[in-house]
Amino acid sequence: MQVIVCGAGQVGLNIARYLASEANDVTVIDMDPGRVKSVTDTIDVKGLVGFASHPPVLQEAGADDADMLIAVTHADEVNMVACQVAHSQFNVPTKIARVRHQSYLDPAWRNMFSRDHMPIDVIISPEVEVARAIIRRLEVPGALDVIPMAGDKVRAIAVRCMPDCPVVDTPLYELTELFPDLHIFVVGIIRDDELIVPRPEMEMREGDEVYFVADTEHVRRGMAAFGHDEPEARRIIIVGGGNIGLFVARELEEGHGDVRAKLIEVDELRARSVADALNRTTVLLGDALEQEILNEANVSQSEAVVAVSNDDEVNILSSLLAKRLGADWAITLVNSMSYGPLVGNLGVDVVVNPRGSTVSTILQHVRRGRIRGVHSVREGAGEFIEAEALDTSSIAGKRIRDIKLPKGILIGSIVRGNEVIIPRGDTTIMAKDRVVLFTNADLVRKVEKLFSVGLEFF
Repeated sequence: MQVIVCGAGQVGLNIARYLASEANDVTVIDMDPGRVKSVTDTIDVKGLVGFASHPPVLQEAGADDADMLIAVTHADEVNMVACQVAHSQFNVPTKIARVRHQSYLDPAWRNMFSRDHMPIDVIISPEVEVARAIIRRLEVPGALDVIPMAGDKVRAIAVRCMPDCPVVDTPLYELTELFPDLHIFVVGIIRDDELIVPRPEMEMREGDEVYFVADTEHVRRGMAAFGHDEPEARRIIIVGGGNIGLFVARELEEGHGDVRAKLIEVDELRARSVADALNRTTVLLGDALEQEILNEANVSQSEAVVAVSNDDEVNILSSLLAKRLGADWAITLVNSMSYGPLVGNLGVDVVVNPRGSTVSTILQHVRRGRIRGVHSVREGAGEFIEAEALDTSSIAGKRIRDIKLPKGILIGSIVRGNEVIIPRGDTTIMAKDRVVLFTNADLVRKVEKLFSVGLEFF
């Protein structure tokens, strides 16, 4: 597949790395020669310095023969015009654009992105993706990540094994014996920053970050099995009134009527604007790094603080200060890759990275065939993939134990109609089943070959 990636920032870099690792022909365009050189020095891709929406630049990048254009520059307008040019001048089949400004995404202007006007096949809003990811984590206290799949009939959950975790030092195969009616399946363990796709005899250890797949109705029981039975937060402080903070507050107002949220914004004009846009959320003008404003927000009685300002340092420090003053739990937005490995050790409970959410959404549309969902974990170390088995699949009608899955690939669940099946060795995959897989990133090509007929990965 021939792909043009417009923008060599963190998202563009990660998308280019993914695509290049899977033997795609990738060209990256950016105005900054330094960024282009950095990408081409580290990844096997072509680089081009230029304005991504200019027709001559796109033509030089190979737009005449491109299968897909992914526009993720920092400017919404450049992304949108690049897609328009790719469609009208080069007939590129698939066009994906990152659009940040919420005014473009207002439902009143939905028709603007139709094929007859500005033909963009997929629009991605990082702020909306991040806000939804935060809401999902708030709904499952203690979860590091919550990934809905198969129409939210199944969820993939990440959780850390704390010292009091009941299943620490327990072989995975014993989980079925300990919890016979619990529909969960452990598919991945991160230990010492290494992703492991575990064998049945492997034991979970204190400090491990564990990924398990569960029937959505069993998520709470699954969290309790890992020692997390905290109640859902009802008193929440939001730090930052930008697009993400506003969207989180709106979601809490509309979908969680029993939640009482307070939002802290340092800019007076923005604070007034946010206050006018919200109904039940109390908006406080002030700096979240000052103890007085946190006390005014009644931080000692708050169950969760959600720090989503535009400044990583403010998010990290306000989270730590809020916890020191009595907040139970902190969800923190961190953009910089350099901060990621540090914040967990400092005491931040959950880190949300907008780059990861955006990359996962793009991958969902990059994967072909019967792929219904893709979610990248740990900077691309692994992927959850949801695919539909076909009538002609070589795995249809076979028991899982008879399917030769390469080491590093696990089937986490099977959704058959409205039934969620946690797989065992004698479980048979049927045509039209939704299969949720977890795989190491370097095995995606093997997944493609293994399911080339039945799941049509490419």
